[in-house]
Amino acid sequence: MNALEELAESFSRLPGIGKKSATRIATHLLKADAGFLQRFAHQLTTLQERIKPCSVCGAYTEVEPCWICSNPARERNVICVVEQPQDVQTIEASREYQGLFHVLGGVISPLDGVGPENLSFGRLLERIHAGNITEVIIATNPTVEGDTTALYLQRLLADCNLTVTRLASGLPVGGDLEYADRLTLARSFRGRTTL
Repeated sequence: MNALEELAESFSRLPGIGKKSATRIATHLLKADAGFLQRFAHQLTTLQERIKPCSVCGAYTEVEPCWICSNPARERNVICVVEQPQDVQTIEASREYQGLFHVLGGVISPLDGVGPENLSFGRLLERIHAGNITEVIIATNPTVEGDTTALYLQRLLADCNLTVTRLASGLPVGGDLEYADRLTLARSFRGRTTL
C-alpha cells in the first residue's frame, strides 16, 4: 500500500466518507499547495488540544466556560438537553433557541452497554438544583434509544417542579406525504396542533 492509498484508507474511516470520496480527497490533497497542507496538518494535530468539552454544559469549546454558558444574554432558566456536542451547533444554527444547553454524551442503549450511569444525568440534576431552571427541553433524536433516554429523563425530572417538554417531530417542511415513513406519519398525527 502506497502513501496515497494509506491516506485514502484513513479518510474512509471517517463517518460519511466512502472509499471513492476518500480517494478523491487524498488525490485533491496531493495537488494542493504546501501552505494549505501545513495549515491543515496543524489543525488536525492540535484539534484535541484546542477543543474540549465545556465543564458546564459539555458542548465543544476553545474557552472555558463556553461562549453560550458565559453569555449573560441567554435565557438562564431553560436548558435544552441534547445527545452530543455537535447537536448544540445544529440547534444554534437555527437561531430559534436562546437558552442554555446540556450534553448527555450519548443515549441509553443497553445493547451497546450504555446505561444512565454512563451519561451526564447527575450533572444535569446538579445544574437544575443550583440554578433557577423552570423548563427542560428534551432534544434527543427520534430513535428507539433517543425515546428511551427521553422517557428516563422525564421520569428523573418528575419531582423537580419544572416544565419538561420535547421537541416536536413529524413531517419536514417541504416534504411529501408519499415519501414519509410510517413512524414519521404516526408522530405527525400524535403531535398535530390546532389551527
